Amino acid sequence: MHDTNQLQPDIADLFQVAVGQQGYFTSDQAHESGVSNNLIKHHVRSGKFIRAYRGVYRFRDYPPSPREHVAAAWLAVGKDHAVVSHESALELLDLTDIIPYGIHITVPRSGRYARRIPGVTLHTTTGEIAPQDLQTVDGLKITSATRTIVDVAVAGQSPEHVEIAVAQALDRGMISARDLRRAACIKSERVRCMIVRAIEMTTP
Repeated sequence: MHDTNQLQPDIADLFQVAVGQQGYFTSDQAHESGVSNNLIKHHVRSGKFIRAYRGVYRFRDYPPSPREHVAAAWLAVGKDHAVVSHESALELLDLTDIIPYGIHITVPRSGRYARRIPGVTLHTTTGEIAPQDLQTVDGLKITSATRTIVDVAVAGQSPEHVEIAVAQALDRGMISARDLRRAACIKSERVRCMIVRAIEMTTP
């Protein structure tokens, strides 16, 4: 990226970064585009930037989207280690008709002391999430369909909603029954039975 000691402020460059994050950017990303903290404050006062969280801002003129609040929270927790997960990932993958209560984000256990944000539920995981369990949707790093379904089952989502998610994901080719069984086999008996039943109800 850019060296702020050599660059003049490049708002157009920063806007392109924000385009990939539903209009939001972090102060660190602003610095990489040569935009100093003082210039950020100036644009907040003028209304060009809107402060969402500490260190997270939005271009005022960027078109709003229904999921932009998830992008803002993800950036606020820390995009380098945070992953949108559970019911929030299920919604981003369009595998549920439930509106999540709050925003769900997973961080490594070492990040369990990450800044708490109102309306955000932080989940922890040991180690890093494997690359095959990650994907990007609307510029956000989220858990894969297989990982998300298992996560919500572990977290206590109702069997009916797990069955709906499994049926839709299988029908759309987003997951394989084999991979889903494999991911569930190391979980509790309750979760294994829920996942197996959901698969059996969907596949002939």
